[in-house]
Amino acid sequence: MAASARIKEFLRREKPEGPCLILDLKIVEDNFKAFERAMPGTRIFYAVKANPAPEILSLLARLGSCFDTASVEEIKMALAAGATPDRISFGNTIKKQRDIATAHMLGIGLYAVDSVEEVEKVAIAAPGAKVFCRILTDGAGAEWPLSRKFGCEPSMAIDVLLKARSLGLQAYGISFHVGSQQTRLGAWDTALGEAKMVFDALANHGIVLQMVNLGGGFPTKYLKPVPGTKSYANAIHDGLAKHFGNAIPETIIEPGRGMVGNAGVIKSEVVLISKKHANDNLRWVFLDIGKFGGLAETADEAIRYPIVTTKDKDEKGFCVIAGPTCDSVDVLYEKNPYPLPLTLSVGDEVLIEATGAYTTTYSSVAFNGFPPLRTYHI
Repeated sequence: MAASARIKEFLRREKPEGPCLILDLKIVEDNFKAFERAMPGTRIFYAVKANPAPEILSLLARLGSCFDTASVEEIKMALAAGATPDRISFGNTIKKQRDIATAHMLGIGLYAVDSVEEVEKVAIAAPGAKVFCRILTDGAGAEWPLSRKFGCEPSMAIDVLLKARSLGLQAYGISFHVGSQQTRLGAWDTALGEAKMVFDALANHGIVLQMVNLGGGFPTKYLKPVPGTKSYANAIHDGLAKHFGNAIPETIIEPGRGMVGNAGVIKSEVVLISKKHANDNLRWVFLDIGKFGGLAETADEAIRYPIVTTKDKDEKGFCVIAGPTCDSVDVLYEKNPYPLPLTLSVGDEVLIEATGAYTTTYSSVAFNGFPPLRTYHI
């Protein structure tokens, strides 16, 4: 991904003080329409946590998007943006009972669960609601895999949904998440097979599940090429046809990174270039943004962002890239040093591309006194 012409023009004209994120809303719109074209029978629930900016939520609401929310505050954001309650799901499997009650009062009728204990809370606080049970996946092929924190074994999902029915809830479907920044087209196949197993088991109990939530995982291009939206859609369709035949259920997707990641560019500045000993061949390049400024996904160097400078035609050498704070973990790339121009100097501007997702919300409020990441929407 390269910065859009609109972002480049904004930077040239406005010369904003950095660090800051510039996000091109036209790219978000294009991404939404690409998902619509590729998966016309599937409802799109934008994962609000990826970037909850009101400008993004309002745009997506106007386009007809639904919203996957993780908290009452995100529900309120989606409603304020123009979404109706029937276009919002409470997709976090870890919820306070009073938050479920608040969501129910706001009209939300669709809830994620992954345990009997969570079902019991929903039954008390949101009687009669629809629930879908999240099952575990191994996350193979994902650059930002999800842990065992969310979901349960498929065999347990049967018991969870049976409990839901016994408590007066509507056992509505199954969900899974194949891992964020999923680069393996076949990742959905195994999960769909397990979902079908749960569908069949519950049918034997007289419960007809209606929905499969295919989750997120749709990637943004960082340094490596990734398949296009249509390729993922084709692979998912093949998996649905393989496991469900002609009885394909209602489907929803929850793109976050794939909706906004490539729409944003962070402008940063070189603060210091130094070495750690006299004969050191490895430079340390310190930027005015780091893990605590919004680049938390560089943890374990999982996400390697494209970094562009005005000197990229010059000879490059590997370096360690670090942030500006007084915390030793504020190092972005050290295990696998990053190639940057040897002519790079203090004060030079760098652009960190594909940073529209999971940056502003990871930015600390005032760690070391640095303000939250400023954002411009164009």
